[in-house]
Amino acid sequence: MERVDTAERTSDAAAHALVAAARDGDRRALDALVAEYLPLIYNIVGRALDGHADVDDVVQETLVRAVRGIRRLRRPEDFRSWLVAIAMRQITDRGRARQRAFARGVGTGTDNAEDLADPGGDFTDLTIMRLALTGQRRETARATRWLDPDDRRLLSLWWLEAMGELTRDELAAALRLSNAHAAVRVQRVKAQLTAARAVVRALAHDPRCPGLADLARRWDGVPSPLWRKRFARHTRDCRTCHTGFADQVPAERLLAPLSLVPVPAGLAGSLLADPTGPLAAVLAAGAAKAGWWPGFGAAVAAKPLVAGSLAATVAGSALVTGIVVYEGPRPAPPSSTATAPEQETPAVREEPAGPVEPPEASESAEPAPEPEAAEYGSVVSGPEELPANEPPGDWPRRPEGERVRVVDGVYEDHGGFVQMVHRDEHVVLSGQGYVRVRYQLAFWDRPGSMVMPTWTGLEGRLFHVASGGGRRMDEPQSADHPDSTGMGDPEEGYIHLPEGARQIWQNEFFYLDGTVTLTHHERGASYGLAVAAMTWDAVNDDVSTGPEDGSLRYGDVHDTGDDAAPVPQYLTREETSDPAEVPQEPEL
Repeated sequence: MERVDTAERTSDAAAHALVAAARDGDRRALDALVAEYLPLIYNIVGRALDGHADVDDVVQETLVRAVRGIRRLRRPEDFRSWLVAIAMRQITDRGRARQRAFARGVGTGTDNAEDLADPGGDFTDLTIMRLALTGQRRETARATRWLDPDDRRLLSLWWLEAMGELTRDELAAALRLSNAHAAVRVQRVKAQLTAARAVVRALAHDPRCPGLADLARRWDGVPSPLWRKRFARHTRDCRTCHTGFADQVPAERLLAPLSLVPVPAGLAGSLLADPTGPLAAVLAAGAAKAGWWPGFGAAVAAKPLVAGSLAATVAGSALVTGIVVYEGPRPAPPSSTATAPEQETPAVREEPAGPVEPPEASESAEPAPEPEAAEYGSVVSGPEELPANEPPGDWPRRPEGERVRVVDGVYEDHGGFVQMVHRDEHVVLSGQGYVRVRYQLAFWDRPGSMVMPTWTGLEGRLFHVASGGGRRMDEPQSADHPDSTGMGDPEEGYIHLPEGARQIWQNEFFYLDGTVTLTHHERGASYGLAVAAMTWDAVNDDVSTGPEDGSLRYGDVHDTGDDAAPVPQYLTREETSDPAEVPQEPEL
């Protein structure tokens, strides 16, 4: 069934040579390989997940794992089936993770219902629109919404086999089945698809037959495997609706002339055209590993991943993984005595070396002007030098009224704190008091470029008052292992912060007087956030605990007690559809 177009597809020998070159460290070959196979992986994942919001994450994770693991690929001719197998494994792992979360009761009921039901069929609609499907082809695409997740995963491969993009051997290898077992599974899915096509026809008929209309009164309008079975049972037994099974053109014939659904520019840009994106970060992390792609580190360090072939492949703007800053009223232009934006505390004036005579009094002399008070938001927490390892001393205590509490969001509730581990999970915090955000960096799970969490929709004031937890995350764990830090190690790889980001500590402390939303952006590097309300005394205990008590270092205090205290680096009063898509540079 494989359709080979020699004008469009590289010959097998040339394709194998490209894989071998990429495996041996040829950057241009790797660029070309990722660009060539992104559409295939996007179509597999998109159809398997039916356009769920996790599609881009799974595509990204598949390509990241392929880039990291290609050096271990023994036979270049196995690359295609190996890559597809990685995609299927990521799809399966994502499904199992969701099931475990549901079993624990994680998230709101609305969130769970959204995942258990059809999430909107975005990929189906995209397929119909981009490929201009009409008639039975459109009907077949809509029928895929009625399949259960396992059948959709297999359908995503069989659809591509019918189009000539995969062979039966590659399909079977991706599923880790024999060809005979794969054939049985495919026939079962085709039978389910045939029944679903009949259901789509019957429900689209106007007017519906009385029996189907009566059955549909209890249906919520969302396609699902359960309702496919109920409607299919009716269509098989009903003389009127049974015609939906008649005159169905075999799906293979409908799919064979189709092409791949184009990759959206936003996804392609975020994966390929952004030098700070996940694939570039994986290569940069790999360059730091001893023995990984000899000679490749200098090339990555000197030039972004996307050059030449990839730059020509991708159109559209890249996803910006940048710095969100305060977006409230702008302060007046700073005077020469104002604190510079990058400073976290006012500069300390040097005392003169010896006694200085006071100036003679003058009747005409005017008193020196009072220093202008810093306006709220004029100081942003930014990059800093590692402070001296010494106790912070006395620092301001701000009013603690109604303790900060979680009033809304999607998160895991652990009693004393809430945890966010998935992309777009968030908490809405409200009150007057201190908040701890604890970073849980899982570089052993997935290193690479980290997309920072963001504070959005601020009503009131929010300050970044201290850092603690006993260590800054980029510090060595011990003198015996200077290359192993909280950000990673040479064996597993490292997590990298965006350019210009402030280096994170284990615990970051904030003072809130109002309401704000903290959103987790789990893209690229794997990490979690644990958020808890704190008292000033608890924060002080944390930052005052030093090496003699078992910590690596004392904490660092940034609070000045007034509006000159820094606001978080990733802060905006604006609500955005994706708070990660913001300008790179602070605008004060």
